[in-house]
Amino acid sequence: MTNPIRTERHDDVLVIISNNPPVNALGAAVRSGLEAGVNEGLADPTIKAMVIRCDGRTFFAGADITEFGKPMQGPGLGTVIDMIEASDKPVVAAIHGTALGGGCEVTLGCHYRVAVPSAKIGTPEVKLGLLPGAGGTQRIPRIAGVKLALQMTAIGDPIPAKAAHEAGLIDRIVGEDSLEADAIAFAREVADTRPLPRASEKTAAPDPEAVEEFKKANARKFRGFDAPAANIRCVEAATYGSFADGIAVERAEFMKLMMGTQSAAQRYMFFAERQAAKVDDIPADTKLRPVDKVGVVGAGTMGGGISMNFLTAGIPVTIVETAQEALDRGVGVIRKNYENSAKKGRFTQEKVEQMMGLLTPTLSLDELADCDLIIEAIYENMDVKKELFGKLDAIAKPGAILASNTSYLNVDEIASATQRPEDVIGMHFFSPANVMKLLEVVRGAKTAPDVLATVMALAKPIGKVAVVSGVCPGFIGNRMLSQRGAPANTMLMQGVPPERIDKALVDFGMPMGVYQMSDLAGVDIGWHRDPTRIESIRDALAAKGRWGQKTGKGWYDYDENRNPSPSPEVAEIIEEFRSKSNQARRDYTDDEIIGALLYPMVNEGAKILDEGMAQRASDIDVVWIYGYGWPVYRGGPMFWANTVGLDKVVAGLEKNGVPVAPLLKAKAEAGEKF
Repeated sequence: MTNPIRTERHDDVLVIISNNPPVNALGAAVRSGLEAGVNEGLADPTIKAMVIRCDGRTFFAGADITEFGKPMQGPGLGTVIDMIEASDKPVVAAIHGTALGGGCEVTLGCHYRVAVPSAKIGTPEVKLGLLPGAGGTQRIPRIAGVKLALQMTAIGDPIPAKAAHEAGLIDRIVGEDSLEADAIAFAREVADTRPLPRASEKTAAPDPEAVEEFKKANARKFRGFDAPAANIRCVEAATYGSFADGIAVERAEFMKLMMGTQSAAQRYMFFAERQAAKVDDIPADTKLRPVDKVGVVGAGTMGGGISMNFLTAGIPVTIVETAQEALDRGVGVIRKNYENSAKKGRFTQEKVEQMMGLLTPTLSLDELADCDLIIEAIYENMDVKKELFGKLDAIAKPGAILASNTSYLNVDEIASATQRPEDVIGMHFFSPANVMKLLEVVRGAKTAPDVLATVMALAKPIGKVAVVSGVCPGFIGNRMLSQRGAPANTMLMQGVPPERIDKALVDFGMPMGVYQMSDLAGVDIGWHRDPTRIESIRDALAAKGRWGQKTGKGWYDYDENRNPSPSPEVAEIIEEFRSKSNQARRDYTDDEIIGALLYPMVNEGAKILDEGMAQRASDIDVVWIYGYGWPVYRGGPMFWANTVGLDKVVAGLEKNGVPVAPLLKAKAEAGEKF
């Protein structure tokens, strides 16, 4: 490849320029080029200062992640940064776009930093289960203090140029259109200033109070993750020893994370999310249908949440209800949600009015005639949905996409109620639809390729991660989730209390357990409503009005703040059923509980793959990370099964009497992974 680094001489200033599209990643050739560029400046007695800048849309946006896990080529990033910092001629970083990860660390090794107002800098490595391993954890606290260093490394969100300037990470904000000229002028200003400001020569003041406060404030967010704690340890190390000592701590912590399964899982998910957007049998250049106006049928929780995704993206929405009261309530909830976000500073009041101005509430389906996409968000009843799609078929313009937000029902059967099954698709949003990132896109047998491509492409502007599923009961996520119920019930019958089952799942990293989830959703959902007909523990709970959090009691008892505690009444009901079941009591370890609940889900995932209902194992993992709160540091159920060992999963299933999916068995026997 051509050298991604070139140099340009501007009298007594040497400008070192990277052109490595798309994001100027710091691959081996770029690192070598930077080293050569700085050496060129040092060797020329007529050069008084140097500027490092990038072509294209951004400054260095991070390491080349494709190099991870491979033998190092060329100079290491830390070596190059140390060399820049050691230069006896001033080096100025000229930042535009984003300076992220290794890119941010390059700027910290420079003696000075200038940036355009729209620039952002940050160290997001923690999101990949890592830490900035080229001196970032040591230089940030030395320049900007412990508080900001903790935020930048352990949380990993980039900060805007203005905030970075106030913190001292950026020396000057320069013109949006005159970055290079302003950086060269700044380099001349500081050309003779000595001593040169080197971050490694500064000291960072200890701030144990800030560290404790930070840990406490983020305890919930960091639960289960290794990387945030490692970042915190490194920042602390910057305050109690020399730079060399701190770098030794950073290196040791980095290697621990790099070799661990958590970072492997998080890096895998980084690629899995991008892979999910690709549909294997649809050409990348498929012409998309325009979606300039959306219709939503149903203004309840789902319909309102779905509408918000489009309104926030600036796409007009017509929302339809059958009764004025329901319509007003739905529109009121949308406004209230936006107002609450405005109070938290996410939107201006002006933006709220702008988004609400894009919403047209109506009681008439006929008003959907000019919509490009119509999403049905009514309750789960096949006859009602088919009747609605028959009406939409008559109203919608030719080429309009008709989508169902069903979470379970057969999309092909829904499509059969129309004369245009090729325009029908499933768009399964997760609740709350304006918050949850997952969108299961259900491809019907007759769904046109351009319809699927359009909906997949639409996911990004509305802030969703889309995954394609085939038509099967429950699609990918709910189909796998349904496999948890039977083993959980078996454990109840063997004397394992619900709180013990839930605790094992929460300790594993799930946001909540089986029974906590049931209480949140409502124990009465799908209940036959006959209190005299008691065929299951759930029937017994529902008959006693134990409907979950909404009634203050379900599988658990709840106080006024909705904090759960084990219920003696529930324990009695379970024991009554248990004593009639003739099941022997059995003790389970936490690992055995996890295996009993999650191995059947992996097994179902293997069937889904075998049937072609999911394109790839990583798509299944994306569904579980973004739709069900599976811990990202475990990489989704299929990745997790690989780390456990497929042979162990098979043995666990056989021990619990679960028939093993042929694909899972074959892979385990061949020593393969998903």
